[in-house]
Amino acid sequence: MPGLAKRRLPRIKPPQAVTGPGGGRVLVVDGGGSTRCALLGDMLAEEARKNGWAGIIVNGCIRDSEGIGQISQLGVKALATCPLKSSKRDLGLEGVTVVIGGCTISPGDWVYADPDGVLVAKEQLTLG
Repeated sequence: MPGLAKRRLPRIKPPQAVTGPGGGRVLVVDGGGSTRCALLGDMLAEEARKNGWAGIIVNGCIRDSEGIGQISQLGVKALATCPLKSSKRDLGLEGVTVVIGGCTISPGDWVYADPDGVLVAKEQLTLG
């Protein structure tokens, strides 16, 4: 699924991008690898599913992981879990290139994930 990169700073408002139409895309949230607070919870994840997002990748923490795991048709990957909510300050930037774990992810890149990891490609991959 094509990705929409969003750079985020720790302790900020959850990504509001999920409240708009996802169109089968994957939202990439760069929380700088912080484990101080969660940038996504089950209610926002459910909102993303309802709005047609295929997945969310968080370079940081999520909360409500059991609830998020129950949401069908939405894949979520994160570094860790943390029960603390963010302070909800809106400091994020949308449509920017981010680097996560040495991997550069730009808006429009294709993002694929399974239980073992995440793959990023500049073009859609085909089987066979």
